[in-house]
Amino acid sequence: MGRLFILLYGVLSYVLFLLSFLYLVAFVGNFDSLPFVTKTIDSGAVSSLGSSILINIALLALFASTHSIMARPWFKERWTKIIPKAMERSTYVLVSSVCLFVLYYYWRPMPDVIWQLESNFWIYVLWAAFFGGFGITLVSTFLINHFELFGLEQIYANFTGKTPTGFKFVQPLFYKLVRHPLYTGFIFAFWSTPTMTAGHFLFATMMTAEILIAIPHEEKDISTLLGERYNKYLNEVPMLIPFLKFK
Repeated sequence: MGRLFILLYGVLSYVLFLLSFLYLVAFVGNFDSLPFVTKTIDSGAVSSLGSSILINIALLALFASTHSIMARPWFKERWTKIIPKAMERSTYVLVSSVCLFVLYYYWRPMPDVIWQLESNFWIYVLWAAFFGGFGITLVSTFLINHFELFGLEQIYANFTGKTPTGFKFVQPLFYKLVRHPLYTGFIFAFWSTPTMTAGHFLFATMMTAEILIAIPHEEKDISTLLGERYNKYLNEVPMLIPFLKFK
């Protein structure tokens, strides 16, 4: 497959990731007044509760399963026998982004309110946590290697004929406090809302569960790759909450 095609493919995949991430902020935050935001977690036609639960669980399961399975080494090994290795990460990013767009489009709102805050102070606190969570997630990707994480380094190295630098173990800033600040940011963002509806609660619960299920598999893969150095990190740094020694 031509180097130029792989480069364009990777750039397109990255652009779709950016769009899916920005739309995720609007989707979870219910910013349906923004241009081009046509659907949010609590907007749209309301269906019966039973069908909404089943459809939303299926959509979340589709994202979680593809996102998790495609990240495993055994899948990568088999997948790169079908596609060029330089395209592997970009394809993972592309599929994850497409699954998110499918979720946005077919999501069924479940508007029953579980909690609704009245205090302006706590409303501001939760909005700060919401935007701060997404901010922590995005910054965390740059603290390690944003361009490798989303496939750009691989496609550029392939285009220029260079060897990608590959995965490196680093421990900057947030990574000194928790092992997975990227996930910590997502959890903060998903749960920080002044008005928690049944649909939002289902979304936050299943996304959090997916994160908690994925982390042990991810850490096992990294431990196999890095060995004792990473195992020491596992024992010294909390998983998601600073200062809480819970592996």
